Amino acid sequence: MKAPIGVFDSGYGGLTVLRELVKALPACDFLYLGDNARTPYGTRSFEVVYQYTLEAVTYLFRQNCPLVILACNTASAKALKNIQVLHLPHIAPGRRVLGVIRPSVQKAAELTKNGHVGVLGTAGTIASDSYPMELMKWSGGRIISTVQEACPMWVPIVENNEIGSQGAEFFIRKHIDSILLKDRSLDTLILGCTHYPLLLDSIRRYVPDHVEILDQGRVVSEKLVEYLGRHPELDSQISKNGTVTFLTTEHPDIFDSKATMFMGRAVSATNIHL
Repeated sequence: MKAPIGVFDSGYGGLTVLRELVKALPACDFLYLGDNARTPYGTRSFEVVYQYTLEAVTYLFRQNCPLVILACNTASAKALKNIQVLHLPHIAPGRRVLGVIRPSVQKAAELTKNGHVGVLGTAGTIASDSYPMELMKWSGGRIISTVQEACPMWVPIVENNEIGSQGAEFFIRKHIDSILLKDRSLDTLILGCTHYPLLLDSIRRYVPDHVEILDQGRVVSEKLVEYLGRHPELDSQISKNGTVTFLTTEHPDIFDSKATMFMGRAVSATNIHL
């Protein structure tokens, strides 16, 4: 039976990934699940994030999704590996769960000319050190230096629709200036949170022109196209009617009003319980 690609996030940010996935794979069907009732994940323990993410992935597998994308940096950092190693072989051996960190790391390694990479993210993602570890592991020795900067105000700026406000500009410039001071040789900057693409215009104002800014949604969609090309057996299991379905653990009206901003078009979700 063919079924949609599942896309999971703890809240709304994963919609920026979904938006790019739909552009890159317009024929594919997608099923988005936002655990908005239990967001944010970033402040929760490893064990809680792991349990919540496993519940969501299991739910999407019950909807027959052959592939699930964790469009959430926190879930990718704290839950992906354990789900892949400990659960997939038993509950769904023919299916796949992929995250957003490895594609971002691979792209950063391709882009950097001098091996100096910066990561902007939530406090939870930065504290996990997932990006520095993955960059060292997957860059083939190309990464010389990785610096990180936690940006705790950036997600609230987006979710409270303060983009472009004076306060937003203050906090964006503050953290850009801070990470540039940590390594004056930076030539590649990873936006390690799926909310941050909505701040891209402001971010670009404070980042030197020679620094490449890596937008996760575009990178993940690019890498997924390549991945499906290498795995035709998985691609053949994906239904292709060009549909996008939205599920949320929050009240649909609340989800729809905010999700529309992230998707750039009207969204209508259905409430589910994990």
